Amino acid sequence: MRVDTRPRNRNAARPAWKACEAFLQWLRGRPCACKGRYPLCAGKIVAAHVDYAAKGTREAKGTGTKVADRWAIPLSYMCHDLQHDRGWPWFDKNILGAPGAGENMAAAYWSAWKGDKGKLA
Repeated sequence: MRVDTRPRNRNAARPAWKACEAFLQWLRGRPCACKGRYPLCAGKIVAAHVDYAAKGTREAKGTGTKVADRWAIPLSYMCHDLQHDRGWPWFDKNILGAPGAGENMAAAYWSAWKGDKGKLA
């Protein structure tokens, strides 16, 4: 058997206009968006990207990419794992309380952030 030892081709880097690390850092300092709604909510807070947000815009999710960082909400590790296991439609309806709640929350967090919105505004 022959093993290909050539360097692999890397995917293109994430476009700079989709990234806002300062906002993600701010989100990680907020309480979990599920606090009081899911009894097993626990663990370090992560910024969870609401992948169905911004459909039809340039900020939308593409093949193999994430939505722009402005479409993220704070979730604990446990809640983030649950969201990945069940998917956004189930998570929105059963944990966040209504279809589309994740996108609405992401927009509210983005509006509440006082930092430089730059190219994502």
